[in-house]
Amino acid sequence: MINTAQDLKEYKKRLKKALDNKFLRTAMGSFATAYKEAQGRLLAGMDVPALTREIAAGKDAALPRLEELYEAFKARAEAAGVKVHLAQTALEANEIIAGIARDRGVRKIVKSKSMTAEETFLNNHLENEGFEVVETDLGEWIIQLRHEGPSHMVLPAIHLSRQEVADLFSKMTGEPQEPDIGQLVKVARRELRKAFLEADMGISGANFAIAETGTLGIISNEGNARLTTTLPRVHVALVGLDKLIPDLATALRILKILPLKATGQVITSYVSWITGANECAPGPGGKKEMHVVFLDNGRLALAQDKVFSEALRCVRCGSCANVCPIYGLVGGHNYGHVYIGAIGLILTYFYHGRKNARAIVANCLNCQACKAVCPAGIDLPHLIKETYCQVLQGEEKQPLKNRLLRRVLKDRRLFHFLLRRASLVQKPLATQEGFLRHLPFFFGKEHEFRSLPVIARIPFRDLWPRLYQQVAKPRYRVALFGGCLVDFVYPEQGVALMKLMKDQKVQVEYPLGQTCCGLPAKMMGEKEVAREVALQNLAALDPADYDYILTLCASCGSHLKEAYPKLLAETPGAAVKVQQLLDKLMDFSSFFTRVLKVKPEMFKGSKKKVAYHSPCHLCRGLGVVQEPRELLATAGLEYLPARDEDTCCGMGGSFSAEFPELSAELLKKKLDAVAETGADLLVTDCPGCVLQLRGGMDKRGGKVKVKHIAEAVAEETN
Repeated sequence: MINTAQDLKEYKKRLKKALDNKFLRTAMGSFATAYKEAQGRLLAGMDVPALTREIAAGKDAALPRLEELYEAFKARAEAAGVKVHLAQTALEANEIIAGIARDRGVRKIVKSKSMTAEETFLNNHLENEGFEVVETDLGEWIIQLRHEGPSHMVLPAIHLSRQEVADLFSKMTGEPQEPDIGQLVKVARRELRKAFLEADMGISGANFAIAETGTLGIISNEGNARLTTTLPRVHVALVGLDKLIPDLATALRILKILPLKATGQVITSYVSWITGANECAPGPGGKKEMHVVFLDNGRLALAQDKVFSEALRCVRCGSCANVCPIYGLVGGHNYGHVYIGAIGLILTYFYHGRKNARAIVANCLNCQACKAVCPAGIDLPHLIKETYCQVLQGEEKQPLKNRLLRRVLKDRRLFHFLLRRASLVQKPLATQEGFLRHLPFFFGKEHEFRSLPVIARIPFRDLWPRLYQQVAKPRYRVALFGGCLVDFVYPEQGVALMKLMKDQKVQVEYPLGQTCCGLPAKMMGEKEVAREVALQNLAALDPADYDYILTLCASCGSHLKEAYPKLLAETPGAAVKVQQLLDKLMDFSSFFTRVLKVKPEMFKGSKKKVAYHSPCHLCRGLGVVQEPRELLATAGLEYLPARDEDTCCGMGGSFSAEFPELSAELLKKKLDAVAETGADLLVTDCPGCVLQLRGGMDKRGGKVKVKHIAEAVAEETN
């Protein structure tokens, strides 16, 4: 069985051990880079968003009908000679399969890859019943020999080096094996061929169960699935109820993109369709005995859940792991239980319980890379945080940080009072560069990977009376949503904005009743707190009064756009104001390039060399990609592209405080990429990213200045 850390203390020990594994980090990093490049090539010219919407709509339409689809599949499959079973629980599914094996005198079983079988721990059950079970997928066979679970849903042995596999095969065969991939594959083929010929039963999963015809669809790359389903006299398919779809057209739609997302192929090597019991000489009457065991294990209830049902759209491509910065650092055994990656953080709670989910579900950056790549359009970051809420509600004692957050964040005046007091207390610890000389006492040495900024002596809201400009006959009326960092840590970013607004005929307002956007509360699983501050902000900043709602913080903007509609969906009257807010919400770069359409004549054209970090919540949350780069060019700055510009810098709000070692590694990779460009200045659109990048640059003694793009552009004005 899989041993997943069930508390944060133990979990962090395992994460540190994974970070110390140089091979793992190199292998995962190389895979992530290659995957990203392949996706760029293969998806070019495809309307991926449209296809994603079609797949999501098709799955969403099927989920409420799972019982109906099951009955239709059962009727058609049994008419074709197949016995169909329904198991309510994982144990019941295992017992049904073991019973079939006992009744048919089965001794040896071969299996093709099946995540549903992993979910039920079928191998353990069958082996305890006295059956010999052999996995026939190469990766699955390797991890079976090592007594491990998969570290990836598609590539289960990706965490192992060829030397480790050679050592394993040497021990298994009793003969020395060289770490040559071709030779190792030959050894595996030789050993597994015997298993196929000796097996009495073959067990498979299925990618699709088509209700219209009673057909199973299986995709694979090695051919072992076809041998498993054709050679033995008994074939049992273990299939999750969520794999039920109405027709072949739905399956083919998913097939257009599943191989591309999973392995970077246009189509997998083998796509098999099985309808009915086929000819098989050793079988009774010359026919194969075929069973399909459908597994519920909570799926029917999950399909009816208003929040979590979309998790059942998952097509098991593994792409959410492929693009996850955390998975790329620590691998699947530390980023999931049975199911790996972002979807695994969610499904673990439902299929394997709160204890197995409680530590891993906290380990999410909210960078939204998984959401952007998901072919079924699952809002994975949102569901992860909702799962975190569920986990916290089941805990006997709430974390101290959560209790403090609840008390402070809901009370704007108390929150701002404490920030002002912090500014006074920190004075003896402040450096001239604006950093704390020493970390606060509650931070350990692992947090020393970056310098922390001081709270501003004068917050932006106190500067506002001096900055306010009354504009006669303005072109636009704009409200600035500042967010905590612009207001209390980096007011100079707001000052830069006001400098740029001069002579633009824009009336800017800064409603003083606004408070934190609520993202920190959401990140910590405090949904009710996030909802309360959302209502406070809507009350303070009525979008009906303005032409645009402008933000300097990509994280705030993304949270307003994506979370507010969900948080306030049940609040009477809020939906109208939320929609007005979303219609008028705009980031800094887009406003200056698309609305004001600033011209090069406004700037000096210094040709200063600039690297750019694309904040996660800007490029994915708000969908803004080109505008910042266009603005840099307009301002006369020489933009130097950097490696992995849209990969997370490791800030992630409270994530960097909770998982400092992971944050530090992501920051190092980011700053190394910037250093390679030879830039003099690094700019970004998010004050949170500024905090992370500037603090890291200071700690490493780097010469590259880090600024918000508003500051960099404002400095270039004539």
